Amino acid sequence: MNLIKKMWAEKPLQLILFVSAFIRLFAVLFSKGYGMHDDHFLVIEPAQSWVDGFDYNNWLPGSQLGQAPTPSGHSFFYSGLHYFLFLFLKAIGLDDPQTKMYIVRFIHASLSLLIIFFGYKITEKVAGKHEAKMVGILLGLYWFMPFMSVHNLVEFVCITPLIYATWIVIKNEEKEKNSPYIIAGILLGIAFSIRFQTIMFTGGFGLALLFMKRIKEAFVLGFFFLLVAALIQGGTDYLIWGKPFVEFQEYVRYNIENANTYFVQQWYMYFVLILGILIPPISFFLFFGFFRLWKKHLLLFLPSFIFFVFHSYFANKQERFILPIIPFVIMLGYIGWSDFISKSKYWFSHKKLLRGFWIFFWIINTIPLVVVSVAYSKRSRVEAMVYIASKGDVNSIIIEDSNRDDFIMPPLFYLKKWGYVTGITKLLPADAYYNNTYVNLSAKDKPNYVVFMQEENIDKRVANLKKYIPTLTYEATIQPSFIDELMHWLNPVNKNHVSFVYKIR
Repeated sequence: MNLIKKMWAEKPLQLILFVSAFIRLFAVLFSKGYGMHDDHFLVIEPAQSWVDGFDYNNWLPGSQLGQAPTPSGHSFFYSGLHYFLFLFLKAIGLDDPQTKMYIVRFIHASLSLLIIFFGYKITEKVAGKHEAKMVGILLGLYWFMPFMSVHNLVEFVCITPLIYATWIVIKNEEKEKNSPYIIAGILLGIAFSIRFQTIMFTGGFGLALLFMKRIKEAFVLGFFFLLVAALIQGGTDYLIWGKPFVEFQEYVRYNIENANTYFVQQWYMYFVLILGILIPPISFFLFFGFFRLWKKHLLLFLPSFIFFVFHSYFANKQERFILPIIPFVIMLGYIGWSDFISKSKYWFSHKKLLRGFWIFFWIINTIPLVVVSVAYSKRSRVEAMVYIASKGDVNSIIIEDSNRDDFIMPPLFYLKKWGYVTGITKLLPADAYYNNTYVNLSAKDKPNYVVFMQEENIDKRVANLKKYIPTLTYEATIQPSFIDELMHWLNPVNKNHVSFVYKIR
């Protein structure tokens, strides 16, 4: 305990990084699976399929047979980095999907420590060591941070280059040098290539420099941002499609035309979300602090604010979209709040109340921190594929999800088998599937495993499929994890169900 107190007083950043790394190591080891659809099916599945000579999402022009090849609207940069990683792992003989994901999570956890490091350094530079210590702890131990740190969400991964770019400029703002703005422009170009929407953050960064009368620096930063975006995004698209920026153009077109198609929410959704996930009443303090010193810390405020306003205005809203600015809200929020209470007569005379709020916060924060950091998300889907793969005889699989109009996509990365996956649903019942598809398949292409999703009507559904495939035999029941069951209970939209594995003998 004395050592911890000494480190907290003399080497707080090292202590914060050590504790944060320790928690993230548990997440690396135990937080298997994937949190949301995109962090697996738009990153891991395509990357491994390319290594195996397949194109899972049909993103590449050579895979789009029978039609004029068109871009899908996805950046190849982040998934491409995983492609090269998996290519290397294959070259050294590492084939197990779970082992590969330990490596992926470890790399991401290591990169996430840079968010804490740069967040601490920025806060120390603009506000002081006391504020930096608290910001570092918050960035390291907010209940959702370790979980997000080890998964493949582009909305979280792009934070590292964004916060590094911010630090490199703030660190050198008193110096008459172009190199910090060159580096910052490069980093912002990398962030754009990971997550297109960060262009709003970069635009805010440039505006902040212009308002601060750093016109030359703004143009230097902008030039190198465009240069890197052209080399990475434009260059990749040119190699694949023969034209630069076609994926970005398709992304913009699709999202404008489908702005009201998916997850349309009220304009204030992100206000409520941030206030909720940052835990009241501390979240209210941070939000107040974020807006309080906006003029004084324009480089911290304006990029995040413009990003926030854009996503609040745009109709399609998903929780993860706002993740890139959360560390900036925490940083500037605590800086502004700390400045406020240092001058407030009320809080000077109510120190016990404020201390009570923080004790309440850490108690409430620690409970989900412990649970979520080791959560195995989408366990039943992943382990069903792992189980079937362990048998070593899979041709292809059927997903029986006849309680719904469509079927849940299986993570074939863990099956180690690419190809045709069919689903039995309300719209394509067992008899239609059997008569129109199953009987027409050759022996080598016929599915030999069926995964029944969810328990509802399971006996009836199994009996119905056995009318057409009488050799259907029970193999295993795969339970969802505790966090999956909890998320489904909180919101049934999270389709985390029991999986039943059957074999067609």
